[in-house]
Amino acid sequence: MKDKIYKLNLGSGDDIKPDFINIDFKQENGVDKVHNLNEYPWPFEDQSFKEVQAINVLEHLDNFIGAMEEIHRISLPGCLVKISVPYWNSSFAYIDPTHKRGFHELTFSFFDPDSEYCKERPYYTKARFKIKSFAYVIAPFSPYISIPFIKEIEIRNKILKKIVGLLGNIFSNIILDLRLELERV
Repeated sequence: MKDKIYKLNLGSGDDIKPDFINIDFKQENGVDKVHNLNEYPWPFEDQSFKEVQAINVLEHLDNFIGAMEEIHRISLPGCLVKISVPYWNSSFAYIDPTHKRGFHELTFSFFDPDSEYCKERPYYTKARFKIKSFAYVIAPFSPYISIPFIKEIEIRNKILKKIVGLLGNIFSNIILDLRLELERV
């Protein structure tokens, strides 16, 4: 591992981040480490990173819980984990033929020790992350109509999240993605 780099960009593809170790399954310009994230363990020592980004990668992996356990293993306590995943009721969960799954807004609650879901089923995994922030991502009329001045909107307001969440569970393509920031416990 490079000296003084404590940040990891999982599944970087061509989204190369400076000051991160960029890992992907294929060699691209700027990829620091080539590794298939479906193969465990990942090629990093325990508690190596203070920040991990998994932007549009977890939906491609065969074993979501296994991936979260690896993120937990390689993260320092207090590590910030930034995640972006497609919503289960979104066309974006299914458009890409390499996607294995979509995600519900409560999926990550099973890793949060303060959540009732985690308390009821602590045997699913020992990996624990506190949910620090969570947002729905909407893009009106996407992917069918593109509005030039509106790319995507993050919904973070507590009341709006309840309304958008309800609508997103009833109607498809309201919520496109979920964005979360977790803290490794």
